[in-house]
Amino acid sequence: MSDRTESQHRKEAAMEKIKMTTPLVEMDGDEMTRILWKMIKDELLYPFIDLKTEYYDLGLEHRNETDDQVTVDSANATKKYGVAVKCATITPNAARMTEYHLKEMWKSPNGTIRAMLDGTVFRAPIIVKGIEPCVKNWKKPITIARHAYGDVYKASEMKIPGPGKCELVYTAEDGTETRELIHNFTGAGVVQGQHNLCNSIESFARSCFNYALDTKQDLWFATKDTISKKYDHTFKDIFQEIFDSEYAQKFKDAGITYFYTLIDDAVARVMKSEGGYIWACKNYDGDVMSDMVSSAFGSLAMMTSVLVSPDGKFEYEAAHGTVQRHYYKYLKGEETSTNSVATIFAWSGALRKRGELDQIPELMTFADKLEKATLSTIESGKMTKDLALITSIENPTVLNSEGFIKAVREKLEESLA
Repeated sequence: MSDRTESQHRKEAAMEKIKMTTPLVEMDGDEMTRILWKMIKDELLYPFIDLKTEYYDLGLEHRNETDDQVTVDSANATKKYGVAVKCATITPNAARMTEYHLKEMWKSPNGTIRAMLDGTVFRAPIIVKGIEPCVKNWKKPITIARHAYGDVYKASEMKIPGPGKCELVYTAEDGTETRELIHNFTGAGVVQGQHNLCNSIESFARSCFNYALDTKQDLWFATKDTISKKYDHTFKDIFQEIFDSEYAQKFKDAGITYFYTLIDDAVARVMKSEGGYIWACKNYDGDVMSDMVSSAFGSLAMMTSVLVSPDGKFEYEAAHGTVQRHYYKYLKGEETSTNSVATIFAWSGALRKRGELDQIPELMTFADKLEKATLSTIESGKMTKDLALITSIENPTVLNSEGFIKAVREKLEESLA
């Protein structure tokens, strides 16, 4: 073991580290993912890259110490530098209030950052041989873009006790009223009022069009405009107007298409497709479909997540949580076998984007090789326990959390030699 370590040190000394010009915004996180975060940097990044980051500790303890100001600061840094990488973080509940002695129940950092960047979240599965999708014809990733504002998530609701009239009423600033009958109730029932904002839909559309161009993938969008002739139709119209005036030529030049259809038709087409596109969804559709897609592709631990702002700022993270159960085992000194793939891909995604923006091809190549090394480790039969339970590879070798990252490093060193 010591010989290997010595030879590794010699290799590292001989290898010229890749230089960076602009720092990545680094947002550290919580629990088991925080432990993996350090392992990934120590084993897979520091030996090969002269890593430049502006560091923000978004661990719950530090958020509590700073009254959550650190989250705001990290979002502002992302606006300044353009590319961030984020570790999974705890969104506190009542149990966490006690566990961490919190001053108050701090908001989700993801929600704060998303609101400050006015961004859209794009989730995509990481496809690897040996972890087969439930839908046999899915060969390429399906990326879900969810509009994360309004609709049923900001709805007002009432229980109607008995007969009566229910109306939508809009009172303009000058006091004039516009009314629309919802229903004449003859008995008890329920009513719900939803809303959305044109500027939010516009930001969503631009983020989707920009990300499609960035990843060179077709973009699909679907609503139910035949039934919802004003509400859903507004989404359809805004997307079409922005596409026609700002993106039609860019899409043509990139050789990609924008495709609109009804939501039920989209679902039918998705099931028969081979994947390889971005599917933009309204808030509720995106909530449901992102879980369906991640489950059908195999594992939430194999989902990437990218927050994209309308003006082209990017924040990369894993789509999963902090892996609390494994962290408690780790604290007791017990062995864990935690899947770090999505967290590795958050780093590779951010490094590739930074390399692209700063015109450092070596950094982009390194990101590609890091991803390839991660996938080829799994394809060689070495993986964490969660994947070993679902893989079609016979007799896989189950590695612990650190062992898997070290196995990836071996593959990475081979590819860089």
